Amino acid sequence: MPSAWQSSAGEARARSLVWGVLVLVLVGAAVAGAWSILGGARRTAPAVFGQVPAFSLVERSGKPLSSRDLLGRPWVADFIFTRCQGICPVLSGRMADLLGRLEDQGITDTIAVSFSVDPEHDDPATLRAYAKRFGADPERWLFLTGDLAHVEDLVRHGFRLSMAALPEEQRRTAPEPITHSDRFVLVDDQLRIRGYYHGSDDEGLAQLERDLAAIR
Repeated sequence: MPSAWQSSAGEARARSLVWGVLVLVLVGAAVAGAWSILGGARRTAPAVFGQVPAFSLVERSGKPLSSRDLLGRPWVADFIFTRCQGICPVLSGRMADLLGRLEDQGITDTIAVSFSVDPEHDDPATLRAYAKRFGADPERWLFLTGDLAHVEDLVRHGFRLSMAALPEEQRRTAPEPITHSDRFVLVDDQLRIRGYYHGSDDEGLAQLERDLAAIR
């Protein structure tokens, strides 16, 4: 017949085993729940905010490029101009970083499209020099220019973002002749707008990458 000490020790071991199993079950459930939540977030596609209208502009190569040329693959748009001494170099640097991270993940079907909001100054040659500063791969990062009225209409009514220029006589000498949005815009393979993100914000760009993963 077991002693009282042996019985107590056995009960303690049994309780310890039960608690150990319970802890493992709870930890496993928590981990599974976290993966479920994260996986669900990745699988949830972002809403559709609108449609990019048809446009026809000129790429830095000097070749024409239309919205139809961008069908079939997701892309990220931003809005810059080469004379900009403020946010534009920051945005271009962040775009270069974004493309680098995507490439490290093996994602090469997504491209960047930078629209000049100063097309009267930013001809293809000027955009080529600007793109070179950021090591922009011509296959993965496009720079577009064209008619000012067309660009303004596209930015304001197509992408629904702000753009305002000083009067022409002031634009020629002002250090910041144009104000414009700092947003990156995620566009899917059907030219639908799927998200807006502050280009200088780390969390905003992290969300862009999550949304991109959900629509690819």
